[in-house]
Amino acid sequence: MEITMISAVMVMVAYFLLLCGAVGFVQDKRFFGSAPKENLAAIPDKKERFPGAHTIGWAIIAVALLLFVGALTLAVWDGVKHDFGFWPFFGRFLTILYLMELYDILFFDWYLLCCSNFFPHFYPELKGVVGPHMFGYNKKQHIAHFILYIPSSAAIALFCILLF
Repeated sequence: MEITMISAVMVMVAYFLLLCGAVGFVQDKRFFGSAPKENLAAIPDKKERFPGAHTIGWAIIAVALLLFVGALTLAVWDGVKHDFGFWPFFGRFLTILYLMELYDILFFDWYLLCCSNFFPHFYPELKGVVGPHMFGYNKKQHIAHFILYIPSSAAIALFCILLF
């Protein structure tokens, strides 16, 4: 369970770094596919905020991707080391994915979008657009994720036991 929690925290940190790199530095609307439509309409197309901003953003995104890979590697390696079967792998990956989704709902959607100044800091045009009224705008997407994580975890667990 300890490795599962460590892997989940690594995924959460990676997820936050991915958001910071994309929102704060790269600032490309292609990264905002899950953002509320009101926010997308208010966000102007921007060039680099300062010279090198995109480079910094892509470096942060690269670190985030390495953390995702590291979390997966750690979770699989530990499971193989401890002779996990299908169900322990399934439980581990389902736990990691569900914790990631809860983190998304509570930290990204509730805190960053609804309660903090995170997005208006990078996009002043969003002042007055974001707020507590935005919470739950993507509940169908979250429900779909919770459902899709079950077969996804099963597929990853099956892959792990067949490959290792």
